[in-house]
Amino acid sequence: MAKRHIFRKALACIMLSSALAISACSSDTTQGTSDTSAKSTSAETKTVTDIAGNTVKVPTNPKSVVVTDNRSFQILQKWGIKLSAAPKKIMNKDLHGDYIKDKSIIDLGNHREPNMEGFVEAKPDLVINGQRFSKKADDIKALIPKGTAFVDINMPEGANISDYFTKQVTLLGDIFDKQQEAKKLISDYNDAAKRAKSAYNSKWTVMGLVVSGGEINYAAPREGRAVGPLFPILGLTPALEKEGTSDHQGDVVSVEAIADSNPDWMLVLDRDQSVAADDPSYSPSIEVIKKNQALKNVKAVTQNHIITAPNGFYVSEDILLYTEFLNDIADAFESAGR
Repeated sequence: MAKRHIFRKALACIMLSSALAISACSSDTTQGTSDTSAKSTSAETKTVTDIAGNTVKVPTNPKSVVVTDNRSFQILQKWGIKLSAAPKKIMNKDLHGDYIKDKSIIDLGNHREPNMEGFVEAKPDLVINGQRFSKKADDIKALIPKGTAFVDINMPEGANISDYFTKQVTLLGDIFDKQQEAKKLISDYNDAAKRAKSAYNSKWTVMGLVVSGGEINYAAPREGRAVGPLFPILGLTPALEKEGTSDHQGDVVSVEAIADSNPDWMLVLDRDQSVAADDPSYSPSIEVIKKNQALKNVKAVTQNHIITAPNGFYVSEDILLYTEFLNDIADAFESAGR
C-alpha cells in the first residue's frame, strides 16, 4: 500500500509539472502572437517629417493617394504610383500624360477653380499638397477624413532649390519606399549642376528672361521665376542686377535695358509654350527674342547663345526638368569653350 501511495503521488507531480509546462508554452505562444500583432500594427504606418517640419504618420500601403503638387507629378508617374485624385488641369500632356489619360483619377481642376468635392469623393488616406495648391491646405484638411495623413511638400519662399529638391525627393522616396530611385534622381541633378558649373566661364554675363504673352520680361538672379535660382547654383555673373520677384510672368524691364546690358548668354523660360502652345498666334521664345529689333545686336542673340528651359517647364519645374535644363546648359557652355 505504501508503495502504491508513493507511486500515485509521483504520478500526480508529473501530471502537474506537465500541465504547468503546457500552460507556460501556451502563455509563450500567446505572447509571441501578441508581439507579432504589435509589430504588424506598427508597420502599418511610418513616420516622416514633411517640408514644413511637421511629423506625419503616413500609411505604408496607402489605399487612396491624392497629390496636388506639380513638382511631384512626374516623379510619382515615373515610379508607377497610383493616384486617386489630382488637378489634371494644371498637368502637362507630354510630362504627365499617363495620369491625364487615367479616367479613374478624379480631376481636381486647377488651383483657381478647384473641384473641392473631389477631395471628399477620393476618400484619401494620404494627401501630398504643395505648390499651386499650397494656399488651399486648410480647406483641404477640413474636407478629408479625420486621421488622413497630410504631407506639406511645398517649397518655402526663398529656399535654395537644390536643398529643396534633396528634401522633397528624399521625402517622396521614404513615403513610397523608393529610396534608391530617389537617390538616383538627386545624384543625376547634382551631376548636371556640376557639369554646367565646371563648363561656365565667369567672364560670361548671363541674362534670365521669361517670355509671356509674347512679351520679353526679366527674371532676376536668385528670385526670378524658374531661371533665377540657377545663378547661385552655377555661380553665374548677372548681366543686369535689378530687384525682381518670382512672378509667373517675370518682371517688367525694358528691352532697351536688356540690350544695354549686352549679355553673353540668355537663359529663358518660355511660359507661353506651356500655356498657349496650341494658340495659332504662339511663337517660340527664341523667335520672339530674335525678332525684337532692340535685341538684334546683343551678343547672346548674334552668337545664338539662347538656352530655353525644357518643354512644360513652367507647369512642372521639377527635379527632372531642372536636370535636363542643367545638362542643356552644360552642353552649350562646353560647346562654346571656356
